[in-house]
Amino acid sequence: MEIETLLKNTSRSLYLSVQALPQKIRPAFGIAYLLCRYADTIADTELLPPERRIFWISQFPTIVQTQNAAEEKQLISEISGKAENPYEEELIKHLTACLEIYNNIESSLQPFILEVVHAVCEGMRIDLSYFPHKKNSTPKAFPSEEDLYHYCRLMGGKPGRFWSQLIYHAAPISIEEELFYQLGERVGDSLQIVNILRDLPKDLQMGRCYFPQTDLNNVSLSTTELLSSSSSPRFEPIKQKWIRWGKDNLTEGKRYFSLLPKTQPRIRTSVAWPMLWTADNFVKLSEEPDLLNPQKRVKIPRSTIYKTMFLTPFILLNNTFFQQWLDKKLAKIN
Repeated sequence: MEIETLLKNTSRSLYLSVQALPQKIRPAFGIAYLLCRYADTIADTELLPPERRIFWISQFPTIVQTQNAAEEKQLISEISGKAENPYEEELIKHLTACLEIYNNIESSLQPFILEVVHAVCEGMRIDLSYFPHKKNSTPKAFPSEEDLYHYCRLMGGKPGRFWSQLIYHAAPISIEEELFYQLGERVGDSLQIVNILRDLPKDLQMGRCYFPQTDLNNVSLSTTELLSSSSSPRFEPIKQKWIRWGKDNLTEGKRYFSLLPKTQPRIRTSVAWPMLWTADNFVKLSEEPDLLNPQKRVKIPRSTIYKTMFLTPFILLNNTFFQQWLDKKLAKIN
C-alpha cells in the first residue's frame, strides 16, 4: 500500500495539510506521521497487557533505527487482529514497508524523524506508566503544571520542531535555526493543548487527567468529580487558564508565518491551516459551558474549514492579512 493511501485513511484532516507540502519534504513528514501513528496503535492495543505495551513503545524507536527483522515480525504478530479501525489494522501489517520508505528518505532528514518518534514514544510511555490502565478507573491527575508542560512538549512541541526542521531544510528562513525551531515548538504546544481539552471527557473515562492536581486543588475539585458534567462550571477556571496558555503559544505563530518565504506557497499553506483551525478550536472550547459532558464533542464545522481553504490565496500573498485574521479569531476567546 502506498504511503499516500495510508496517510489518507489514518488521518483525513492532517492529510489536507500534508497535501499542501512541497514534494521535497512530503515523504519525510508522511512517514514520520505514520511511524508515530504506529506507536499510538501499540499504546492503545487491548491485545497486550500494559507492561508489554510499555516494552514495545520503549523499543519502537530502536526498531525504526536498527530494523531487526525478527523484532518487526514479533511486534506485528503481537498487535495484529483487533484494531478498531480497519485502516489501522492495515498500517500494522505494513511496518516493514513503512521502514523501507524511511530508508529511502534523504539521510539528512532521517535524524529528525527519529527524534520526533523518540519524543512521541516517550509521551506514550508516560501515559502507560503513570495513569490507570482500566476503563472506569478513578482518574489520576498529573501532579504539577511542569508535568503538563513537558507532556505537551513531547506530544505537540517536538512534532512542531520536526515540522520546522523540514521547512528549514526546504526553504530559506531569515532567522537563526534554533530560534525558528523554538517558535515551531510553541506552536506545536498550542496544538497539543487543544487536543487535550477536546478529549478531556474521553480521557477521564480512561483514568487520565492531564490537568495538574495543583489546579484541581485550587478550585476544590477531585478527579472523580470531573466524571460528572455537573462539575463543568467549577472546572471552567482551569479550562480558561490552559486556553490562555495555548493562545499565548499560538500567538507566536504570527512571527513564525511571517518568516516563511512568499515564494513557498505550499509551505505557507501547510502552516497556516493548522494554526487557523487551532484558533477556531480555542474559540469553540472557550464558548463550551459543558466541556466535561462526554456527549458533547467540540468540533469546528466543515464550513469553517472550507472558508479557510477558500481564502488561502490572500494568506499566501499577505502576512498582515494572516496576522489580522488570526488575531480576530483569538480575540473571540473569553
